[in-house]
Amino acid sequence: MKRRVFLISTAGSVAGMMLLPRMSFAAEGQIDWYTGSDNNILDFWTNTVKPAFEAAYAGTKLNLVDAGDNAGIQSIAERAIAAMQTNTDPQADYFEHADPRLPKGAIEAGLYVNMKDAGLSNYSKVNPLAIDSEYSLPYRGSQVLLAYDTTKLSPADVPKTWDDLVTWIKANPGQFVYNRPDKGGSGGNFVRRAIHQVNGLDPKAFTVDNYTEAFANEALGKAWDLLKDIAPALYDGGAYSSGNTQSIQLLAQGVVTMTPVWSDQVLQAISQGVLPETTGMVQLRDLALCGGFSRAVVLSNGKNRDAALKLADFVLTEEIQSAILTELGGFPGVSWDYVSAELREKFADIIPTTIPTFPAGAWEAAVNDGWYRNVAPNIDRKS
Repeated sequence: MKRRVFLISTAGSVAGMMLLPRMSFAAEGQIDWYTGSDNNILDFWTNTVKPAFEAAYAGTKLNLVDAGDNAGIQSIAERAIAAMQTNTDPQADYFEHADPRLPKGAIEAGLYVNMKDAGLSNYSKVNPLAIDSEYSLPYRGSQVLLAYDTTKLSPADVPKTWDDLVTWIKANPGQFVYNRPDKGGSGGNFVRRAIHQVNGLDPKAFTVDNYTEAFANEALGKAWDLLKDIAPALYDGGAYSSGNTQSIQLLAQGVVTMTPVWSDQVLQAISQGVLPETTGMVQLRDLALCGGFSRAVVLSNGKNRDAALKLADFVLTEEIQSAILTELGGFPGVSWDYVSAELREKFADIIPTTIPTFPAGAWEAAVNDGWYRNVAPNIDRKS
């Protein structure tokens, strides 16, 4: 599922799905590249990565195809596994964002290249916090952080721990808002940060496999108490925005002073003039809000696998990693030591020392359902 949409159209996704039946066999020197990510990612590759890569590697072309979503990527991967058995062209070389564990058994079948052992000259630069599997390459990230109006709140006074944030919210009633957790990840991960707070600041306490109703009732129940406690001090006496975009709009309109936001969305909003240059950003230092990385994979049986590996190495260069920050509004996949000193200084307040995650599946349903029942029982979930 695509994570979010901000000032973009879904038309490209539909068009991408329509392209799939009409694919031709791979051309020599052409990397068949697929994405299931949002349109802004496809635009970034089209306008920034593709021309730079093709200029650096004359004679190599990037064929950029929108697979529609993660399900589209998985369908192509299943086709590629079948092609391994018949020794035919899978018509795919590179997935911009994929989990190498999918389809089930893909790693065991040898579908994906081991990126650690692939001889990439830039692999040693990858942020260790971002590595999830040797068969994927983290090249961009995004994390929820706090955006605020520096004309109302001095950077010297901005809260940098959860306890300080709660104190600030209560001392400034009406000036903080987060969206309903099932309507966007910025509010959803604010809720998850509350869950981490009351469970020992330990993200590892929650895994895909350890969900039980009894454990969820105990662990989440403590977070509901915390969130109910701050509710009267929120925007409009306890209102919640309808999604990531509305939170940014409320900040842009000066209605609130602070709100949780996705890092890429807020950086894009500033660059597009939706938010003023006076918008500040900060990450909590005791434990950051949740985030994650997009990880590329290279297909081992792709006709142009070697060229695809050059592309994987190329996206880790300072040129592209800097553009991920300045043009895409994402986080670099490499360690911040490999980002220019100027950019490190500019983004000093949001460089994460931790990148917590929270499992989906049964846990996600429990978080959303529990929040509506216990924190905002008067809100119609369907509205």
